[in-house]
Amino acid sequence: MKFDLKMTDELLATTRAVRRRLDLNRPVPRSVVNECIELAVQAPTGGNQQGWRWVVVDDAQKRKALADLYKAGASTYLASAEKRAREAGEKQTERVYNSANYLIDVLHRVPVHVIPCVEGRPPEGTPVNMLGGYFGSIFPAVWSFQLAARSRGLGTVLTTLHLMKEKEASELLGIPPNVLQVALLPVAYTTGGDFKRAKRPPIDKITHWNAW
Repeated sequence: MKFDLKMTDELLATTRAVRRRLDLNRPVPRSVVNECIELAVQAPTGGNQQGWRWVVVDDAQKRKALADLYKAGASTYLASAEKRAREAGEKQTERVYNSANYLIDVLHRVPVHVIPCVEGRPPEGTPVNMLGGYFGSIFPAVWSFQLAARSRGLGTVLTTLHLMKEKEASELLGIPPNVLQVALLPVAYTTGGDFKRAKRPPIDKITHWNAW
């Protein structure tokens, strides 16, 4: 199969973390979310365990409760992080934290929250190599979900700050104790326009061949 490299590269390069440009008023059909999950679970997993689980929340009351947990876990951290970036003159980083603070205020209005999970919890003291395989078995699927969403006109952003209140979120959603949440993805159609490539370091500054 010959891929259209221009389109493929554009999808990979412009799938951004979307916060301010999420359409808070347009419903997202469950069928579209399911399509994205169908593609996400084609991602590889360690040992072919396929331990990913997906909790999708479109109930308004539960979204509000999740947003409250997110705010409780995120507010102080994000405010101080934005201040540090501003004082350091890091404009791009400051904008990121500013939009993250915006998300706190509107998260309850985002039509769908997707929480990717992994079945089984790594015990305390798990070696790094095993942790790598553990989280490496879910995040490829998360990124595939985000790419599939982008190709369908949806915006997403990978957030982890609600995990400061993971236990409370598990109780809210009835997630079993042996299932670990790894993120929360707000999902909505975008409000128009297109996304550009972000400014990144030249790869010759960050890539090492054969030795550091």
